[in-house]
Amino acid sequence: MSMKINHELPLPEVLKSQYPLSQELKEVKKQRDEEIRRIFTGESDKFIVLVGPCSADNEDTVCEYVRKLKTVADKVSDKLMIIPRVYTNKPRTTGDGYKGMLHQPDPDKAPDLLAGIIAIRKMHMRVMQETGLSSADEMLYPENRSYLDDILSYEAVGARSVENQQHRLTASGMDIPVGMKNPTSGDLSMLNSVTAAQHPHHFIYRGNDVETSGNDLAHTILRGGVNQYGQTIPNYHYEDLIHLSALYAKKDLKNPAIIIDANHSNSNKQYKEQIRIVSEVLHSRNYNPDLRKLVKGVMIESYLLEGRQDISDHMTPGCSITDPCLGWEDTERLIYDIAEKC
Repeated sequence: MSMKINHELPLPEVLKSQYPLSQELKEVKKQRDEEIRRIFTGESDKFIVLVGPCSADNEDTVCEYVRKLKTVADKVSDKLMIIPRVYTNKPRTTGDGYKGMLHQPDPDKAPDLLAGIIAIRKMHMRVMQETGLSSADEMLYPENRSYLDDILSYEAVGARSVENQQHRLTASGMDIPVGMKNPTSGDLSMLNSVTAAQHPHHFIYRGNDVETSGNDLAHTILRGGVNQYGQTIPNYHYEDLIHLSALYAKKDLKNPAIIIDANHSNSNKQYKEQIRIVSEVLHSRNYNPDLRKLVKGVMIESYLLEGRQDISDHMTPGCSITDPCLGWEDTERLIYDIAEKC
């Protein structure tokens, strides 16, 4: 056969019992979740900043990064809601390359998903233990989110997954915000995914017949697109926001919201452009009161050191091994600038 079983993975409840979340951390997450919900429902006018490495590749450097982020988050907490981006699952355009800590706890070594599931749970827990910040991750494999559903405060569905039925139906059973990115084509069909996620469904999940009640915090993420010639098409401009606002108005959706991904096809992976893009988004939001209500936050790729590096035996800790990221100094200045303009 062309497929073999390497490990029988533990049930989520078994792993959670082996690596449990303390009552103190459960309360931290509960309070964070409630505050984030108030932002998406419009009860709070805080602005969300989802910020962190393209891929969370090393527990120690990720925690060092988030400790720095916590210091800044405390200073801007009256205006901003900082959510660390701790992405442990990485989609790959061709299927090749580093797929995240879930696959490879050590990027130098062969894939080991059993070790990876344990590693990502421990890392997310450590982030919360050391900083009090619950984090965001990408839902690359819908069934695997059950290993983290008691820890995460935000999840995103990527551009390559957003039209997949299992992702959309799984999102309908989540009680935290789930952002639906526009497809790589750049069209805005992810509104169909938001609609699906906001409604109840009956489907098969982890071998069970399940029923969901719908997720009223499902929303859109604009990340730019690519045309038929391989050229990137940004969709963060004022006209793009107005257009998406009009499409939202035609839908019977709860809590309309947009998050702007400042990297990927919006920046053409020119990571320094994220600074300018965020500034433009804030200007559009401040210019138009309707957009101020609709645009709830930005997503920024950032790590301790700027740029990126290839996987090797002499890697520099804190520098991305996937897409290039802003360095810490630029990130800190950008967060303070966001707080001033909000």
